[in-house]
Amino acid sequence: MSDTDIHLHYEELDGDGPHIMMLHGMLSSKAQWDLNIAAIQKVARPVLVELLAHGRSAAPEDAEPYDPEYYVGMFEAIRKKLGIETWFICGQSFGASLTLRYALRHPERIIAQVFTNSSSALAGEEYLKTYRSTAEERAQLMEQGGKEGIKELPIFPGRAKRLPIEARDALVRDAELLQPRGLAQTFRYSSPYLSVRAEAANTAVPTLLVHGAAEKRFQPNYEYAVAHIPNLRVVAANAGHAVNIEAADIFNEAITAWIEEHNHDDSKDPI
Repeated sequence: MSDTDIHLHYEELDGDGPHIMMLHGMLSSKAQWDLNIAAIQKVARPVLVELLAHGRSAAPEDAEPYDPEYYVGMFEAIRKKLGIETWFICGQSFGASLTLRYALRHPERIIAQVFTNSSSALAGEEYLKTYRSTAEERAQLMEQGGKEGIKELPIFPGRAKRLPIEARDALVRDAELLQPRGLAQTFRYSSPYLSVRAEAANTAVPTLLVHGAAEKRFQPNYEYAVAHIPNLRVVAANAGHAVNIEAADIFNEAITAWIEEHNHDDSKDPI
């Protein structure tokens, strides 16, 4: 995969320790991690990646790059380009569905992983059926409504009531960079196919779930994760969907301890 095929904006930050790829959720950006970066840099080197049509990433016209399996290929291309042998990965919401998939496809490249609340990652057939039936409607809202259509979506960051004002404002600023056509392609070709529920039991890397326990919608997926992901570690916080922002201190303590526990520092040798 060439540089032009990667499509994703990524930034390698300074830090002390192994690399950790961090992937935000739908309608978010690298600003998702603003309250976490300083803590993580004490134990790792963050690589912040932005989803297609989000932040500074491209929004390809064709469908192929939006396929979740193509995303996995892009993550691998980034890893190789940065000369990283193995790394940690962390996904939030939509991003979690992609990082969990990446760990399933390339466990030999993942030291350990972290994920947070995600409706899509472990979605059951009922949810997926509903989502597939409304995917085209959502896509057309993006294509016809443009930037204003984005603001109509329930998950638009400006509607988030639980977030600290500064964090919300940063996400709203980056929401100006969202590309409606690319979001339409995301609704068509990414979202309906994100779930790794059927494969969850095959997870072969150490896995930490930082659980925003106040989000009731995530509860069935939380219970499924506990029952099916082998040796899952859970840290719960009294927070909602964006647990890494709403309970930043708890998230930061959990992720840094997890990295320190699993860091064997074999990630420095370039391939």
